[in-house]
Amino acid sequence: MTNMTTLALIYLQGTPAGQGSPNMLTGLLPLLLVFVVFYFFMIRPQMRKQKELTNYRNAISKGDKIITTGGIYGKVVEVSDTVITIEIANDVRIRVDKNAILRDPSDVAAKQ
Repeated sequence: MTNMTTLALIYLQGTPAGQGSPNMLTGLLPLLLVFVVFYFFMIRPQMRKQKELTNYRNAISKGDKIITTGGIYGKVVEVSDTVITIEIANDVRIRVDKNAILRDPSDVAAKQ
C-alpha cells in the first residue's frame, strides 16, 4: 500500500513548475510570429495608405483634377469642410462628399 500512496502522490504532483513554462512559450511563439508578419505586411501598409489618402483629401484645393470613387473625372471648383463641387464638363457641376474622392489623375497615369 505504501507503493500505491507514493504513486498517487507522484501523479498528483504533475510536472514540475519549471518544465511547464517552455511549453507555453513555444506554443505562443508561432501565434506571436504570425501576428508580427500580419502587422508588417498587411496592417501597417494599409494604415499608411489610409493616412496618405486622408492627407490628400484634406489638401485638395480649387483647380485640382480629381477622380471620384465612382470613376468620375473632374476639376475642383469649390471646397468646403465635407463637400467638394467639381466640374465634369462645361457648365456641368456636381457636388460630392470629400470621402468619395479617390485620387488625382496623375496617379492613374503613373500606374499604366
